[in-house]
Amino acid sequence: MHQAIEKIRGGLVVSCQAYPGEPLRHPETMAQMAMAAVEGGAVGIRCQGLADIAAIKGQVSVPVIGIWKDGEEGVYITPTLRHARCCAAAGADIIAIDATGRPRPDGLTYAETVRALHDEGVIVMADCGSFADAERAVEAGTDIISTTLSGYTGERPKTDGPDFELLGQMIEAFPDVPVLCEGRIHTPDQLHQVMASGAWAAVVGTAITHPTTITRWFEAKL
Repeated sequence: MHQAIEKIRGGLVVSCQAYPGEPLRHPETMAQMAMAAVEGGAVGIRCQGLADIAAIKGQVSVPVIGIWKDGEEGVYITPTLRHARCCAAAGADIIAIDATGRPRPDGLTYAETVRALHDEGVIVMADCGSFADAERAVEAGTDIISTTLSGYTGERPKTDGPDFELLGQMIEAFPDVPVLCEGRIHTPDQLHQVMASGAWAAVVGTAITHPTTITRWFEAKL
C-alpha cells in the first residue's frame, strides 16, 4: 500500500476548490484554506488546477489529491492522460480522474490511462458515478475508488446526502481496495455514518470550504 494512501486512512480529506469567477478563486487563498483545514485535523487535501496544486503542496505536509477540471460536460475531471501527468508534475501525491465509461477526449480508455500513469509511478484515484464504474476501475488496477460522481452522470439518483447505497456496494464488493466517500457530506453526523459504514476515508468540500453555499443554506432558513 502506498504511503500517501495509508496516511489518509480513517480520516477526513478536505476539498479546497473555488469555481471560476468566485471571490476565493486564487491559489494563495486556496493554500491558506488548505492550511486552515489541516490545522483543524484534515489528513489530506483535494484541490483543482495546477496553480492550486503547486501552491497547496508547498504549504501542507499531508497528501494532496490533485485534479484538473477542463470543460463542463462529459469527462472533465482530469479528462486526459496529459491532464493527469500535469497534475503529478505540479506536485499532487494522488491523481483523481473520471472513471466513467464515457468517451475520453484523448481517445484512450480508462484502463489505458491508468496503465500509463502506473508505469510512471502515479497513484490513481477513480471518481466513480456508479457501481459499474467502480468495477471498471478495480479491473484496471486503480489504487483508490470513490463515490465522487454519484448523482452527476445520470446513472444514479442525486441523493440529498451521501450515496450510502453505492458506498456500501463498493465496500462489500472490493474489500481489498480503499473506498472513499465523496459527495454531499454536509454534516458531522453524516461523516460519522460514512466512516461507520467502513469507508477508508471521506472527502468533504462544500460544507467546509465554500462559504457562498454555506451562507445560502443559512439564508434559506430566515
